[in-house]
Amino acid sequence: MQQVEISAEERRMSLADKLNNLETEIKKLGSVIVAFSGGVDSSFLLKVARDTLARTGGRALAVTARSSTYPVRELEEAARIAKFIGAEHMIIDSEELDIDGFAQNPVNRCYYCKGELFGKLSAIAEKEGVAAVLDGANMDDLKDYRPGSKAAREKGVRSLLVECSFTKDDIRALSKEMNLPTWDKPAFACLASRFPYGTTITGGKLTMVDKAEEFLRRLGFTQLRVRHHGDIARIELDPAQIQKAVEPETASLINAKLKEIGFKYVTVDIAGYRTGSMNEGLDLKEKLGE
Repeated sequence: MQQVEISAEERRMSLADKLNNLETEIKKLGSVIVAFSGGVDSSFLLKVARDTLARTGGRALAVTARSSTYPVRELEEAARIAKFIGAEHMIIDSEELDIDGFAQNPVNRCYYCKGELFGKLSAIAEKEGVAAVLDGANMDDLKDYRPGSKAAREKGVRSLLVECSFTKDDIRALSKEMNLPTWDKPAFACLASRFPYGTTITGGKLTMVDKAEEFLRRLGFTQLRVRHHGDIARIELDPAQIQKAVEPETASLINAKLKEIGFKYVTVDIAGYRTGSMNEGLDLKEKLGE
């Protein structure tokens, strides 16, 4: 079947329609809490919510959860972005490792995490008299296994970017037009996503991953993950940067540093970075007993 390409003008009009629909839905609510990580999606959603409700006398509150699975650098960046947007920002504590069942890292780990977080955000919304809690899920998220979406539905959280048919490319394009610094920010997921299902997650292991990824960023790598496989660090990089990582001098630096951090073996995944790599080959129905 031949794929139909759309023109730049059709693309622009499509984005304008989606943005108009999003603003309309936010206006209907009148006040919102945005589950705010400082990533591409939640930053765009917060920007639109803040600007829309500022014009109508409504309220947009960004809430960020501080935990051991969320690096300090990301927390600090979230605070900077919220300030850049001009949004009211609240930081709360939500320690996933204290949630019963989370540390054992079951296939539906994110369900426990999001259930805890959205429960706290819903309580804040009730206390503050805010109409709805919004998350930054978009259409691309529907392509992967996302147990956190079940928790969102159970807690009454709205995914307006999904409801208004926004893709990640849409969000990046409009974020660039809005001069948001996050428009080209690499994707980030909580550090718990670096562990194979069934592997116990500890604070020490999370620190190892965080230090390894921070070191790679200092070397100039951008889109990356360090997957923790016991003694083995499996590094996923943008395919364009794999060659740089395996050059003798750089490889020697990476090997030495990650061993100093605590890994015994250091590997580079030749398939490169991809979202949800821990879900590859996973029979979810069998694992979940469905």
